Amino acid sequence: MKNTKKILAGIMALTMTAALTACGDKGTADGGTSEDTTATTTTAKTVAINEEGLKEGEEEALAGVMDQLQDVELENKTVKWLAHYDLNPSTTGASKSVGLEMFEKKYGGKIEWIPTTWGSRYDDLSTQVLGGNGVDIFPGDDTANFPKGIISGMFQPVDDYIDINSAIWQNVAAAMDLYKFGGKHYELVTNVTAEAIVIYDKSTIEAQGFDDPWELYEKGEWNWDTFKSMLYDFVDPDSSQYGLDGYWNEKALLMSAGVPMIGLSADGGVQSNINDPTLEKAMNFQYELNQNGCKFPKEQFSWNEQPQMLGEGSELFYIVGPYCVQADPATWTVGIDPENLGIVPVPSPADSDPYQGAKVNGFALCKGSANPQGAALFAECNILGSVDPEAVAISDRKSMDDYQWSQEIVDKMKAINDLANQYPVVDFAAGCSTEIASYTTDGGDQMGMRAAFDGTDWATMRETLADPIAMLVDEVDQNLKAAIDAQ
Repeated sequence: MKNTKKILAGIMALTMTAALTACGDKGTADGGTSEDTTATTTTAKTVAINEEGLKEGEEEALAGVMDQLQDVELENKTVKWLAHYDLNPSTTGASKSVGLEMFEKKYGGKIEWIPTTWGSRYDDLSTQVLGGNGVDIFPGDDTANFPKGIISGMFQPVDDYIDINSAIWQNVAAAMDLYKFGGKHYELVTNVTAEAIVIYDKSTIEAQGFDDPWELYEKGEWNWDTFKSMLYDFVDPDSSQYGLDGYWNEKALLMSAGVPMIGLSADGGVQSNINDPTLEKAMNFQYELNQNGCKFPKEQFSWNEQPQMLGEGSELFYIVGPYCVQADPATWTVGIDPENLGIVPVPSPADSDPYQGAKVNGFALCKGSANPQGAALFAECNILGSVDPEAVAISDRKSMDDYQWSQEIVDKMKAINDLANQYPVVDFAAGCSTEIASYTTDGGDQMGMRAAFDGTDWATMRETLADPIAMLVDEVDQNLKAAIDAQ
């Protein structure tokens, strides 16, 4: 192992200068930022807090939905939530989620927010768990949680507190298996959404005479080929026309082929997929885009994204998390009028299923939780809020009110999330170790997943990394299995 680390240290030395030069205000590979953030500091702009509750008729509709929930008396009504954002609406600017509405009304439940920051969240989690403070849940939508949270003793299995065969949990049973390590489930999954979407300005598409990407998607013709063709036709640096912007591009396009860098093994452990031919296909596609000038030249803009260029008509596509437009339009960074907002799934190869990088929403159950039953019931409320037609209708109305979305955008976002639910892909590199992630998914522009899109031939990178990465991942796999056996 010492030799392996020496080899990898040498590789990193070759790329460190480029990585340090390029970092700037760059986001992380999983879509977070390099700065500590909370729900109240995600944008420099401010919006009024939305304190509006349920509208006329929705109270009665929700009561009918809640009949599907368990009729139990929750002895401990407080669920402690440690996160860098609040689930209560008082600090978010959005209206109360349907799941929280039901948890409060059905069980008299309450979510107690224990604030942390993005940068210190794991240190604070360790302090809470080791201190025996009874914190219950932690954000489950971050693949950096697993498997390291199991190995370090921060998370516990959820199987004792749910009935996976019940009607409610069957809605997410397949997604639960994405986090099934050693035969045990380690996340209270509530729903699956797309980790990234492609944003475009419909007026730019029309002005170029292109087919609308959404219409191509509906016809089954939105794929790498049509995506690439539009980029080739649009890009003209001499006319200040740029192609594909965003910090999410590499990961989103990698996942769209269906194979992550580090994935689950057949026996419930983790494995390296760096030699997989499908992964090579994704890397070669990104290399081709780079070689043909499709990558937005961040180096000319202080290494920052310039999403406002979408609304200016000088940028074609932007791959980013849906959060970018799940806010008051006054805070959008894309500079697009709401009526011209175009969204579409990340394209996949024409000859494959439409895989999507998946954001598996839910909660990791903390070791030593004081209220695991309350955590499980809160998760059930959120599951029901995402699948029951009456509850979904209320959520749709809230989205239209909060984000000024049209029914068209609401329907498109549902379709994209359904796609992610059907063809989900998650990567566990960051959840194995920061060292493994630095060589695969979260390193500099000339390392791992980011190498091809930065112009480095994938075959060369793979030959250098494959064996050392396999050894590091095997070590994590052994530690994971030992931790599970010891529980």
